[in-house]
Parts: sequence; structure tokens; C-alpha cells
Amino acid sequence: MKIEEYAWNEHEQKLKRKQIGFRPSSPKIKIVDDIHLRNLIEERIESLPQKEVAKWALKLSLEYLVFLDEHLKDDPRINLGIKTLEERIEGNIRAYDLRQVGFLVNQLAKESKTDKSKYSARTFAQAIATGHMRGHAMVCSDYAIKVTNGLTDNSLEMATKERERQLEMFSKWLK
Repeated sequence: MKIEEYAWNEHEQKLKRKQIGFRPSSPKIKIVDDIHLRNLIEERIESLPQKEVAKWALKLSLEYLVFLDEHLKDDPRINLGIKTLEERIEGNIRAYDLRQVGFLVNQLAKESKTDKSKYSARTFAQAIATGHMRGHAMVCSDYAIKVTNGLTDNSLEMATKERERQLEMFSKWLK
């Protein structure tokens, strides 16, 4: 794949050119997780062009919007975020424009009253941010695990099932 397909952001392109081999990152947030499956997801993300990474992250995040607090579920910023990321994926808007919408979408987390809603909103905001930098996809995935942890009393078994589902999404997505 061409470097411009791998990453739209010059910084990430530069990092990719310098990369000698794949090394998984550590989560940026505290989660109970299946690290092996997390690493497989990150490796899969690494192998895809940014356009596909952004689509995957958006699809993943949309499933978590049901956990938003009631007062946020029909918020117009959700549709604005989706529409803007789709426009970015199609190459119709600049990263700057997407980032401005990303800041608006991120307010959903700040306006959340429950942790479940806050982390679900962060899952969504990180998905939108993949239109700027692909690295946000893994953070999106990790926030989905954070929601799962909260819903299941930090069950490693349930985190593993969610990671398996996330991996399966790649298979269904790329057929």
C-alpha cells in the first residue's frame, strides 16, 4: 500500500517510514483486557489503509452509542460526527475541518453524567479522530473495552469476548 493510503497525516507517514517492525503499543487508559487479542487487533489495524481503519473504528463506536445518557442519545453532534468522518474518508474535507467537529463530539463525554456514557462518548470521539490520525483507532477500541469493563464488573472473560468480536469485525468487514 502507498504511504498516503497508510496514513493521511504526515507525522504518521514519517513514523511509518522509520518503522523497522511492528511493535504493539500499551493502552493509554487503565483497562482489564486480553493483551494478546489487543495486540492482534493493533496488528490488523497496522496492516490496513487509514480509510478502512476509520470505517472500522466508526462501525465499532456506533454500537456503543446505546450506552450514552438519555439526554445525549439524540444529540445532533452524533450525526455531525458521522457525516464529517464519512466526508473525510471520501476526501471531501480537510483534517482541520474534521478536527473542529471532533472537538464538538468530544463534548459529549464531558456532558455525560455516568461513566458508561462518558466512555461510550470517548469511544465515538476517538473513532471520529481516526479521520485525522489513524492511531486513534486503537484508543477507540480500548475505550470500548473500558465500557465493557464497566458493564461487567471488570470481567476478563467479557473483555476477551469483546476483543474477539472486534477481531471478527475485521473478517466481516473485509470480505
